[in-house]
Amino acid sequence: MRALVISGGGSKGAFAGGITQYLLEEEKQSYDLFLGTSTGSLLVSHLALNKIETLKESYTQVNQSSIFSSNPFLVVNRKGEERIKINHMNVLMNFIRGSKTFGESHNLRKLIEQQISLKDFHALQKSEKEVVVCVSNLTVNSVEFKKLKDCDYSDFLDWVWISCNYVPFMSLVTKNNCEYADGGLGCVIPIEKAISMGATHVDAILLNTEFQQTNRVHSRNPFNTLGSIFGFISDRIESQNMHIGKLVAQDNNTSIRMFYTPKILTTNSLIFNKEQMKEWWQQGWEYARDKALNSS
Repeated sequence: MRALVISGGGSKGAFAGGITQYLLEEEKQSYDLFLGTSTGSLLVSHLALNKIETLKESYTQVNQSSIFSSNPFLVVNRKGEERIKINHMNVLMNFIRGSKTFGESHNLRKLIEQQISLKDFHALQKSEKEVVVCVSNLTVNSVEFKKLKDCDYSDFLDWVWISCNYVPFMSLVTKNNCEYADGGLGCVIPIEKAISMGATHVDAILLNTEFQQTNRVHSRNPFNTLGSIFGFISDRIESQNMHIGKLVAQDNNTSIRMFYTPKILTTNSLIFNKEQMKEWWQQGWEYARDKALNSS
């Protein structure tokens, strides 16, 4: 049984899209399991349906307004470098409305419904492939994995959306009397879950460099501080996920092929720049091609 596993990474999901396009179209890989966290959860349904072009169009056309219904950020371009500033007015209005977070991502929920149709959902339910998304249940302090075949249409779209909600910058969702947030808060890359579901080979895409290269600049505002904190936490969780995944793979004689980003793509993956994401998609395809050539 073969599994494709894709980590979280916000806008860097475009790079993963390029890798998967190469794997499916050039290597003709076939997978039984598709597991995703955060941005990975946005990819896996289309990949299971082999709808690469639809996925590519979606990932290379989004912008900030496609994601945020209330954007807590202002993106400022200074000397060719994009920097994040606080959108004080939006944050203040969010607090006045009683929101629990700095921003809201209801536009993303609408976009997901546009991209994953009821027809697509039924096709996946009838197929032999399994699609799984990871979410974090903050109420009971646990990571949960939601299988498409265990859900109805609306619930599955909710779980995909929830998996992507990078709290406190995006929506905190109450569902089934529990508060849920981004799956990456608990599991950045679910390799261990894929193996527990019976995978004997895993192709895993981790949207980070293989070796730590980040040297974060000093924070300029509270958002920068929060971003640095969550970046640090995410890196630690990612490291643990990889360590545990490799140990479980050894115990179960499961082979793993890892794909990393060859360089740091961005220091803020909540910036959604269409032109940049187009470049990342192409770079992902070329990276997968070069990796295949070097291993042959």
